[in-house]
Formats: sequence, C-alpha cells, structure tokens
Amino acid sequence: MDDLERELRELTGWLEPARTPDLTTRVRARLDAPAPRRRWRYVLAAALAALLVAALPPGRAAVAGAVTGLLRFSGVVVDTAPAPPPAGTPSPLPAQHQVALAEAQRQVRFPIRVPARLGAPERVLVADPDGTGAHRVVSLLYRGGTVRLDAFDGSLDIVFHKRSAGADVTLTQVGGEFAIWVGGPHALAYVDRSGTERVATARLSAATLIWERAGVSYRLEGDLTREQALDVASSVE
Repeated sequence: MDDLERELRELTGWLEPARTPDLTTRVRARLDAPAPRRRWRYVLAAALAALLVAALPPGRAAVAGAVTGLLRFSGVVVDTAPAPPPAGTPSPLPAQHQVALAEAQRQVRFPIRVPARLGAPERVLVADPDGTGAHRVVSLLYRGGTVRLDAFDGSLDIVFHKRSAGADVTLTQVGGEFAIWVGGPHALAYVDRSGTERVATARLSAATLIWERAGVSYRLEGDLTREQALDVASSVE
C-alpha cells in the first residue's frame, strides 16, 4: 500500500457522520473493492469526492484539503483560495475582555486547560457571550501576547476562518488525534454565532496548530516551530 492510499483510507475515519448513515459504509466498501493498480488513485479520489459532496452535514466537516483545497475541522475552516492580506487595524473579538483564569472558567461551558510547557498565562481573555452570559472563546496569552492559545467548544460551528494561500498546511497529530499545522503567516477572521465572517476582526496570524481534545477545540498561534507547537499542545492539561 503506497502513502497516498494509506492516507486517504485514514481520512475516511475523520469524516463526521453523514445525514444518511449508510453512505460512509458504501464509500468504504468502494475503497475496499479490488481495482487495477493503475486506477487505484482515481478510484480513491472519486470516492472521497463523492463523500464530500453528498455526506458532509452543512457547516460541519473534518476532511483533508488534498481533495478540495478546503479543510473544515473542529470549528476552524482553512481555505487555500487566494485572498488579499487584511487591511487596517483589526478589531478584537465581540465583547472581548480580560478576566482572571478562575473567572474565565466560570464564564465558559467547557474546561479550560493550561499547557504545562507554558505555565500560567500572562493574560486571559473571554469573548462573544450568549444571552445567558456564557462566552464562546477563551484566549490564554503568553510572551507579551506573541503566543496565544484559543479554546472553544468543539461542537460549535465554524468559529475561525483561515485563508492560508502560500502557507504550508500539513496534517499532523496531537495525542494520537488528527491535527492541522499552518506553518506560516496567514489571514485569520472570526466567524460570529450567525455564521457571518467579521471582516473587521481580520488580521495576519502567525503559524498555528489546530487540534481537539475531549470536545474542546484549540488553536495555538505564535512564533513557534511545528515541533515546539506540538510539544506545547501535548502538555495541555
């Protein structure tokens, strides 16, 4: 089995359940069916493309951009389409404000985990409360704000939109689970609760690692190498 075949087989396991439960089974059966070696890559690509079109629930997906150039995973969409860099001074996330770490935990509906490699954050921000006061995003800031760990409920629809044209986007793992590394500056914008991209929040983001743990989504951004980011992510407790 060559690398492409193995990787595409693994990708089928990352797809979220479709609205028609038997579709994933049919695609898996198609992948397992005998095919001439010279046609194998085309069979895999066609099967995954069909699954993308017919099986993914609106607004929720986890599939590699090797097929479509678009990756949606754990509340973040990574788009490789060309786009101009953000202009002007970005605004903060909606209703963003600073709180103590203990207070932040009371204001969100998911556990806040701190990376042991970085220790206690210098600043803690919460943003975008709902009608009950529960905030959607918590951000832990380090090194004068040059390293940032955003956390949010992994069951949410898209929260951040990354335009990564020109940046190195690769698949990796954190704790044995699927993760995404965007290895360079790229445009980042916040997507509000209505699904509208807040253009005013658009900014140039540093290299970023995206992963999920126990239902909570994380994006670690800053002047870090891939190995350093993976080390920090593995220490989130």
